[in-house]
Formats: sequence, structure tokens, C-alpha cells
Amino acid sequence: MKSRILIVDDNEALVRGLSRMLGRHYDVTGVISGEDALEDLAKNSYDLLLTDLAMPSMDGLELLKQVRALGRTEAVVMMSGSGTIEAAVDAVKLGAADFLEKPVRRERLLQSIKTTLALGKLTAAHERLLAEQEPGDVMLGNSAALDRVRKLISKVAPTEGRVLITGENGTGKELVASSVHKLSRRCEKPFVKLNCSAVPNELIESELFGHKKGAFTGAVTDRKGRFELADGGTLFLDEVGDTPHSMQAKLLRVLQDGTFTPVGSASGKTVDVRVIAATNKDLQQMVDDGEFREDLYYRLNVFPIHMPPLRQRIDDVPLLAQHFADASARRNRNESIGFTDAALRALSEHDYPGNIRQLQNIVERLTILAEDAMISEEDVRTTLPPRRSRTDALPLQSQALLAAGITQTDLERQRLIEAMQKMGGRKAEAAKELGMSRSTLWRKLKQHGITQD
Repeated sequence: MKSRILIVDDNEALVRGLSRMLGRHYDVTGVISGEDALEDLAKNSYDLLLTDLAMPSMDGLELLKQVRALGRTEAVVMMSGSGTIEAAVDAVKLGAADFLEKPVRRERLLQSIKTTLALGKLTAAHERLLAEQEPGDVMLGNSAALDRVRKLISKVAPTEGRVLITGENGTGKELVASSVHKLSRRCEKPFVKLNCSAVPNELIESELFGHKKGAFTGAVTDRKGRFELADGGTLFLDEVGDTPHSMQAKLLRVLQDGTFTPVGSASGKTVDVRVIAATNKDLQQMVDDGEFREDLYYRLNVFPIHMPPLRQRIDDVPLLAQHFADASARRNRNESIGFTDAALRALSEHDYPGNIRQLQNIVERLTILAEDAMISEEDVRTTLPPRRSRTDALPLQSQALLAAGITQTDLERQRLIEAMQKMGGRKAEAAKELGMSRSTLWRKLKQHGITQD
């Protein structure tokens, strides 16, 4: 079904021209005033409003205000022949998705409409996900950092591209994977998860590929592995950086051709699985250090998505805190609970090394301990753990170096110079002396500006 667009402009010739151009791609209706637009909206729904700013009687900003006052959620793209920065800012504040200066180039207009409609579909789909998910399984927030993640999800979800999600513990990497699956063409098929760090090395092959009865002690029946269970759907490999090196070649094979052999079986199997992986480790560094296969890294890292830590999206803390408080109150209390403005400011000042998971735990503790229906600033400051300085978070040896005026950077540079001098400038031997790969040594020499022949 074509997306529906309502064009609003007092220039009838322009409305006709835009209707002909956009009518090749969309279901288009045109009107010549804001009043006509409101009358039409009372009877019809649209995916996007394309409206002029300067119109007699009711201009584009007033139209946008009334559209939003009516509770309408259509995306809006504003056009203006005499646009100012102030008008553009006002339009965006009122909820316009884009502001275009006339005369609008055809390519610019089509791209704006395409992007705005795609973002609108993602927002609607995200709202459906929020309605379907459990209280603790929601990717909430309005920060710019999280918006960037949502836009990346909207780009990659409809494709078959593999996704590598990076980020610290507790940032919500699994929620990103779940959103990609639910917005993909595989959404009706299984979403299977495996935490690679939680499985003993000797059992991970069976977990991934299954086994035949009698394949090893305890294998009393045939068992399907995660790849077979996810056939037609999506397999989420969490903490993929912890996959044993001995298993990485077998994982690479199934990513290459979709085939694998269950443990103890003489015949292979073929599956159609989209793999999404996540890690809190620096896989590129692990590749440089020989701990992770380079070919496997590039197979997984087709489309990278980085989940920002909570300290980079502090604007989302109040929304997340209230969400977690509502969920905790439903579980532990018979009444709703809220926060004073000062309490929310206090929550927003913390750096959250444990990210969203830490915030959720803190809020649950607050709701359990709260004696009133409103959590106060004092409640928050009493419950928050003390903030650690950067120096306190360092190992004792590093703290001693800093106290002596010697930084870790200075120390690393000196070690590199000494190793290169000791080995006569031979980089391969210097890397061995330092216990690092040659590629890592090359990178660190460049980073510290050390030139050795």
C-alpha cells in the first residue's frame, strides 16, 4: 500500500506540480489552505503532511500547532520561500521532521519524504514493541544518542545483513538485537539467544550445533542446537568475544555456507539463519592480539551498531527512572510512585558505571524503601553509591604512578622505546618482547609518534 501524503500550499500551480511528481510514488491529495487541510484531516488520515510556511489566514506553523493539538501524529515536512533560522527552529520544536527552502530540488524533496516516512514507520513499530514487551525489556529514551541507534536499526532491520552490536555491560545490547529481529522479515520466525560467556568451553559446540545421542557422557538423547532452533529466524550470539578459539573456525563455516555438523553425527545440516552478535570487548584489539579470528570478525561486523553508555544519554535518565519505578511499584507495592524534580536531577548527576542495569537496580531499591508516594532528593542521595574518581578506579600500581607524576601513557611510551632499542629496531622481536602482536606494536608506535628504522 502506498504511503499517503497531504500537500498544503496556497499556490495552486505548485500543488498540481507536486501532486504529479509525488503521485508516481505515493497516494497524494492537495489543498490550498490550512483551513482546507484541517477539514480534510477530520475525515482522512495521512502518513505525511507537506506544507508551505507562508500562507494567508493560517500559516504552516499555526497549522502544525492545530494538527498536534488535535492529537494527530502525521509526520510534517515544512517548505518556505523566505525561510529564516528562527522559523526552522520553531517548526522543529513543534514537531516538524524537516524544513526545506523553496525552490526545493526534486532529489532533496524525495529524499526528505523517503527519510521522514521511514522514520515514522520505525517510530510506529517501536511503539508497538513497547506495548508488546515486558516492563524490563524496553528501549526507552529521546536522547540524540539513542535516536542514532534507532535510525541504524531502521536501516538494517529490513535487510539480511549481519549486525555486530558493541557497548558496555548493561547498555541494552540485547534490546537492540530484539528490535532488529522484530522489525525484520523474519519477525514471525524464532529469535534464539545464546550467551557465549555463560557456556563451558567443552559444551559450546553442542549448544550451537546440537548433538546425537551417545556423542558424549550425558548425551542421553538427540538434541538440536541453537542454529537449528533458529532456522528461518534470527540467532543472537551475546558476548561473542568469549567464543573459544577452537570453535571460531566452525562458527565461521556456518556463517559462510549455512552448514554444520552436530556433535557425534556423520552427516551435516543446512540452515537459513540471520546472526546478530554482541560484545563488550574490543574485537579489533583481540584480532590484533591473535585471540579472535580476523575472518570471523569481518563476517560478523557487516553492520556495526554501538550502544552508547548511559552517561552519554543522561537526558534519558528521568524517563527510564519513572518507567522502572512504575514496573517496580506494580511488583512490590499497591500504589504508584514518582520522583520530585530534585530527585530526578540527583539521579541524572550519577555516572552509572553499570549503565541502565545499574539504574534499574537503584530505582527498584528506592521504590522498596520509599515511605511516601514521591521519592525525594534525600532518598536518592542516600541510596546512590559514592562516585569514584578516575584515579580511584585505577589499579593501585597506576595510582602510584600518577602520584609520582608519571602517567600510563608516559610509561607505555618508555616501554616501547626501550624494547625497540633492546632489539635493535627489529619490530617483530620487539613485539615478542612486549607480548603483543606486530600489528598492535605498529599501531602503538604510530600512536606515540615513535619512528624507528
